[in-house]
Amino acid sequence: MKALLNPENLNNRFVLNRNYGFALPIVKPPRQTKATSQSLTKGSTIEPLSVLPRQNRVDPALAPPPIQEKDAKKGILSLIERGLIPPAAELTLDPSPVHHKRAMLHHPDLATRKQLQSESSARGEGSHYMASVKLDITHDRRPSDTITSQRLGTSDGVISPSIPPSSANFSLAHSTGTRSPQLRSVLFQSPASRRKSATSSTKSPLPVRLFNAPLQPLPPPATPAQKEDEQHQVVAASKNYSFFLRSGELPPVGDPEFTSFNQRYLLQWGGIVSTLAVLQKLLKQFSVPLAHVNGDKLAELASQYELEQTPSRDELLGVLENHDDVIQLINTPGRRFQATDGRHMAAAKIQATWRRHRDRKAYLRYRKQRWAAGVIAISWIMHVRMSRMRKHLREIRKRHLENFRARAKTLAVDWKRIQSSRRVIVHVPSLGYHNHLRFALPGFDRKQNAQMSRLCDLRDPNVDVIYVCPIEVMEELKQYYCKLLGLKSAVEAADPECIGDLSDRFTMVVPEALNKFPTHHMCLASLLKYSPAALSRIRKLIGGREAYYLPGVMHRDDLAVADALNIPVLGCEPEICHLYSSKSGSRRVFAAAGVTAPPGEHDVYSAQQLHESLAQLVCEYPHVKRWLLKVDAGFDGRCIAFIDVEKHLPCYHWMLRESIRYGEKWKKKWAQDAAFTKVLFQLPEILDSFAQPSNRDAFPKWVDFLDAFLSQGGIIEAYPPSESVTCLTVDMLIDPTGTVHMTSCGDQIHAENPLKCWGTSIPQASVEPVQLFDVSLRIGEACRARGVIGHFSIDYVTFIDPISMEQNLWATDLTLAYSDQAAMTQLMLFVTGGELDAARCRFTVPPPPKEKKGRFRKKEEKEVNVNLNRYCVLSTNLLHSNMAVVHYSVFFQMCRAHGIGFDIKERQGTVFTLVDSSKREEFGMLTVGDDLPGALAAFARNLTIIHQEISAPNMQGKTNFKAAVNDIEEILGVTAQNEKEDSKELVPV
Repeated sequence: MKALLNPENLNNRFVLNRNYGFALPIVKPPRQTKATSQSLTKGSTIEPLSVLPRQNRVDPALAPPPIQEKDAKKGILSLIERGLIPPAAELTLDPSPVHHKRAMLHHPDLATRKQLQSESSARGEGSHYMASVKLDITHDRRPSDTITSQRLGTSDGVISPSIPPSSANFSLAHSTGTRSPQLRSVLFQSPASRRKSATSSTKSPLPVRLFNAPLQPLPPPATPAQKEDEQHQVVAASKNYSFFLRSGELPPVGDPEFTSFNQRYLLQWGGIVSTLAVLQKLLKQFSVPLAHVNGDKLAELASQYELEQTPSRDELLGVLENHDDVIQLINTPGRRFQATDGRHMAAAKIQATWRRHRDRKAYLRYRKQRWAAGVIAISWIMHVRMSRMRKHLREIRKRHLENFRARAKTLAVDWKRIQSSRRVIVHVPSLGYHNHLRFALPGFDRKQNAQMSRLCDLRDPNVDVIYVCPIEVMEELKQYYCKLLGLKSAVEAADPECIGDLSDRFTMVVPEALNKFPTHHMCLASLLKYSPAALSRIRKLIGGREAYYLPGVMHRDDLAVADALNIPVLGCEPEICHLYSSKSGSRRVFAAAGVTAPPGEHDVYSAQQLHESLAQLVCEYPHVKRWLLKVDAGFDGRCIAFIDVEKHLPCYHWMLRESIRYGEKWKKKWAQDAAFTKVLFQLPEILDSFAQPSNRDAFPKWVDFLDAFLSQGGIIEAYPPSESVTCLTVDMLIDPTGTVHMTSCGDQIHAENPLKCWGTSIPQASVEPVQLFDVSLRIGEACRARGVIGHFSIDYVTFIDPISMEQNLWATDLTLAYSDQAAMTQLMLFVTGGELDAARCRFTVPPPPKEKKGRFRKKEEKEVNVNLNRYCVLSTNLLHSNMAVVHYSVFFQMCRAHGIGFDIKERQGTVFTLVDSSKREEFGMLTVGDDLPGALAAFARNLTIIHQEISAPNMQGKTNFKAAVNDIEEILGVTAQNEKEDSKELVPV
């Protein structure tokens, strides 16, 4: 007993084996191992692995280091993680670890049958024992109706989606009946019960479940040919599982096709029943009389939608053999309403359509109202914001105008002191025309920069100039004007070697907003207003000295710029400038001054007024053969049209005879009634047919000009009734104290357009100086009375009246701006050092310095009289497209080679004004001579030489040189004829 209770006793194993039959396992004692000393190891226990060097990580273009064998043994993943192999590298393993082999393809029907058998056996207990069990339901002795309901899964013949019982339970339900001799009993023991019996200490009988299954004899061995025949038989049998649905109802009981289909797919009958119910419903909805169902496709579709998903209509119709006919039948309009519930569905459809129409109409009305409310709200918000902005802008402009008037009063008080002291003139040659005029003017920025000769105000030693340039100033252009202005000391000393440097007295400022508004055609004052850096630079350049602002055509942004610079403006208010610079405004000024103006009518704004006024003028002045129509806002001869009544008016000669017949009585209105009626009747037609705009680029057709004329207003004016007509331009200045000065005068030169001034010859030689000065002074006084301050110019026309044979002088135009002629006059006085007495129309230069001679002089030598009178021909409108391919340095070398230059000692020659250093197509030229014919001839010669040098026979380019040369030749011809007539008159009889 002690040995039994003590497991460590040596007899314990023997006692247990003898008394109880237990054999204990022999436990081997553990091996005795020597205890090792547990010493602490510090540091890394593995060898470091090589990584990608730092220079390769910084510069991936370097060649990667070679991979050693010990690194390769770590594996591809290790090499990629350490960077030795790039992550995007393509790796090729040789030999490849993956080998390709041809796969054997099985027939799909055979595979499906095996799969179904395995699935059916897996549903019962002990599924791996039921793989060879087949069910024989053909020998069942129950009634046929019970069998039919059992195979459909219901008891009343109605299809339901219930799942049929498993094959094992089906066999147990029929095990009480008479068994066939082919059935046998199968004992089945589950693996769980088997394990339970192995662990139990007492042996007890296991529960046995009895299964009846038909015996399946083993098939005899078959040859490959027989196997292929069997496969073809199976495929042929699979194609016969189809049946018909008539009016969406199942086939009758006992239908062989449906029974065969049921037997074939009995194991997945639950999914088929659900899909078939959906198909029946679809066919009943559209009253399909006959549908041929492919059972295999139906079973396949049911297997795909075993879960809670419903197949689509196209998928359901895809299981039909006659799906084309069924689809055509379903798509027939109104077919849905021929079913059993068609009347109900038709009523529902009508109600739904009506509700949709009603709700859609209400929604559209709501959406339209909501859109209108949104538009109204946005418009109101924008109106409020624009009103606030307009109010704010009005307040700002009102403040600018008040500051402008206050500074103008201060300037008038200090003007004399400023003129005699050191001062700064800020030149801003801005053309503040209206928007539509700026947009229609090509080369607007170069047109503004045509007055770069304003820099010549440096001839006054007390003046520093800040010139705001409307284009980018290249270094070539800046160097040219530095050299040109450096001639001041050479001109004063009459020594070409004495050249100074005035670069510290003038500065060219370019607004930084020059390229920020490329499509707005903003004037220079507006660009400067939005250029804070340029304004800050100008303020620093002024530096607290006396300064004033000299604009071009006044714009309201000029007042903003002057207010930002805190300097006065030598000019009038913008509204006054645009009012009296218009054609109608200038005629009011001429009428107030009491000077002679062409016969005409102003403030014409309608077609009826145009026709009536022109007809009345034609009757009152029958000797006028051409009438001009001018738009109020036009400038530089752009907005002018003309009509020749002598050529195109049918009743003109009859009217002329009537005026001669009536004599002095023709001035009475009653004498002109008949002629007025005829002219008024014929005038609209001849205007539409024969009126011509003078500038075809601005107005290609008469209709375009007429629209602008009637929308902006204009005047009707007579053209001088003479073959020889000369136009003049006089520049005036009203200083802040109110004194009127005549600064320049010249005869106009025309090129392509006879109504546009192309250039001038200074001083004028067409009108008596006293008469011209008197008329100009009266116009200046009239302007001063209307608040005009600063520079302005007056255009005249003079001719010999063919009736009285007296010279007439008409004032035709008034421009309240600093003109190109005034700027070129400053250049003329700068390079010659002369003085222009505009009142007397004399331009003189100082005498040349006397040469130093020896101590003893011969008595017989006499002093030679030197001609100190000079004439100048100038233009800022020279245009030649070939100049764009010639650099200025090459151009000046060419001029020097042909003797085109300026003689400082003689104070005569040619000087150029450069406008743009990028395109170089436009520039100005000034020629000084000791007499008018010589200056005109030199100017024409220069144009001819330049044209010949920069043009080729096949590349003449676009130019106005030829037209200008032709006009100069006509002037020279008239001048020579006048000299001959004067010489004849002086010959004594």
